[in-house]
Amino acid sequence: MTDTLDIAGTAYASRLLIGTGKYKDFAETRLAIDASGAQIVTVAIRRTNIGQEAGQPSLLDAVPPSQFTYLPNTAGCYSADDAVRTLRLARELLDGHDLVKLEVLGDPTTLFPNVIETIKAAETLVKDGFKVMVYTSDDPIIAKRLEEIGCVAVMPLASLIGSGMGILNPWNLRLIIQAAKVPVIVDAGVGTASDAAIAMELGCDAVLMNTAIAAARDPVQMAGAMKKAVEAGREAWLAGRMPKKLYSAAPSSPTGGMISATAGPGKP
Repeated sequence: MTDTLDIAGTAYASRLLIGTGKYKDFAETRLAIDASGAQIVTVAIRRTNIGQEAGQPSLLDAVPPSQFTYLPNTAGCYSADDAVRTLRLARELLDGHDLVKLEVLGDPTTLFPNVIETIKAAETLVKDGFKVMVYTSDDPIIAKRLEEIGCVAVMPLASLIGSGMGILNPWNLRLIIQAAKVPVIVDAGVGTASDAAIAMELGCDAVLMNTAIAAARDPVQMAGAMKKAVEAGREAWLAGRMPKKLYSAAPSSPTGGMISATAGPGKP
């Protein structure tokens, strides 16, 4: 692995993170994860059984923590206090696991982040020893503040959670990327493979998605498509695209030293 995603001191070969919700069952979840090549999987503690419900099917059986890095998240939390309690529960359920995804929502209609409560929760969790990856708006000032608090990755939305609208404000994402000294991971809004490729071409370090895969007609095939898109976008970013030239035509082939159209056998 020469080009790795480094989060909180751990290197990952895959730059695609995927959620484990909204699939028809845990078997389909595992098939999609395998097709995606993801090594980090998010788990909504309030919605997924990882031991809270004894005797019920557990994600831990289908997706063993020994094979994947779990990223417990606070989906469904609308206050800093709720988010902190949820992640403390996750740490107990996962034997001291401290890498978490923080999200504090503003309202149930848009699921837009409440950045005030997010900052409050982040401050508490970092002081409590958590390694916090944080879902936030695409506001560069808020993103930088969360980094300064000690979050190990900032995760701005591309568009609203579950909307599939793709990247609506690439300019703000670029500002966040340019200023960040921690990984920037697009979280929310990706709808199809081209959205993931664009995020990576902008210079994002990774992409996290759930609905784009789980709600596809064929989730497993879509997971494979997303894997390829993230890899292609990353390679394009590393290669460096040609500059855009508005109204400045440039032929693909050199004009110097062209063979004369009138030249032929025996002619100079």
